[in-house]
Amino acid sequence: MTDNQVVVGVDGTISSTRALDWAAGEAIRHGAGLRLVCAAPDRDEAVPVLSAAVSRVRERHPGLLVRTVAAEGGAVRALARESEDAALTVVGTRGMGRTTGLLLGSVSLRLARHVRGPLLVVRGDHPCDEGREVVLGLEDDTDERAAVYAFEEARRRGARLRVLHSWPHRHVMPALPPLVSTAGRRRDPAASYERVEEAVPRFALAALRERYPDVPVEAVTVRTSAPEALLEATREAALVVIGSHHRTSALAPHHAPVAPVLLHRSHCPVIVVPAA
Repeated sequence: MTDNQVVVGVDGTISSTRALDWAAGEAIRHGAGLRLVCAAPDRDEAVPVLSAAVSRVRERHPGLLVRTVAAEGGAVRALARESEDAALTVVGTRGMGRTTGLLLGSVSLRLARHVRGPLLVVRGDHPCDEGREVVLGLEDDTDERAAVYAFEEARRRGARLRVLHSWPHRHVMPALPPLVSTAGRRRDPAASYERVEEAVPRFALAALRERYPDVPVEAVTVRTSAPEALLEATREAALVVIGSHHRTSALAPHHAPVAPVLLHRSHCPVIVVPAA
């Protein structure tokens, strides 16, 4: 087993066929092999699905190394297990086959919580090779792995990287009158907070700009919620990269959940990268 593999879940549906085509393209970009995973109650049911998928890949990419895994049980468990040593795991969004029921409902979101490495969920109808920009949704410094992956993906594609950092409007409580005069040195708390928030993308990206000088980067801070801003950006993007966050509302009440929105409504494929 090697991490120089792209794993893809197949179940014979149109959605999984699109995921298969994307995965083959990503394997070529990564210089990796392709591992096809089909989960079924009985392994024998997976054999014809895997055979058809292998034939499609070999017809389109004769030199690509392909392996197959027929797994017993649920798709989430099988793909999470196979993702442990993968460079990338790829799935579709609307698997409907009786064999696996791959990614019905919230399965893509459940898988995003369990994979050890990057997960690509194929959404939208953009062709795999279309020259569009890569979008990175940057929340804070815990998104370092997602940022690195986005830079590398942009370099692999020869594409521009657009970094979106959301700064939604926050209500700032007015300061109480000071007991001692501070005339001449007052500070606007809202303005100070804004400067800190806008510094996040510049601070987080400085080292990566130096590390990837050949990747053109545009960093933008927007005044809307992160899901809303990223969802709009996906209309013209090749793909969007986000970090996985498992915070509770008590820990971060101002952070709207990004992954569920994008995994269900994005106009382009979504890559979810687990935090370190």
